Amino acid sequence: MADWETRPASAADVDAVATMRAVVLRADLERLGRYDERRVRQRLRDEFAPAHTRVIEVAGAFAGCVALRPAEDAHWLEHFYLAPHLQGHGVGSAVLRGLVERCDHDGTRVRLNVLQGSPARRLYERHGFTVETEDAVDVFMVREASATAP
Repeated sequence: MADWETRPASAADVDAVATMRAVVLRADLERLGRYDERRVRQRLRDEFAPAHTRVIEVAGAFAGCVALRPAEDAHWLEHFYLAPHLQGHGVGSAVLRGLVERCDHDGTRVRLNVLQGSPARRLYERHGFTVETEDAVDVFMVREASATAP
């Protein structure tokens, strides 16, 4: 696994994160007939909340991000993007493990949505997420807080 760390996001990270989102989601959005070059970036810009976002760095360079947004009955895991060349090498699992361990410690349920057919769904399932509902585009998943982390 690569040498990685996270740091708090800032407003200055929005363009890098929006570009990463476009790269990571492109294949799935194209497969679903929903890719729009401008919209994929704008949706991130409209929703970007640096206070709830961590930037992932590998060997000191920008490699992705993840957000954990508090909500009424759970935290929402959002904007979890990792550079394609780093996927499948344990970085995403390590980042996700840290987040769910924190939520387990706090007794907090975690919710997310993933695109239909996305390989990321397997990552979430390995970490205890189960399908709550789904539609033609999205799969909504939940992970109840556990006394033992995955």
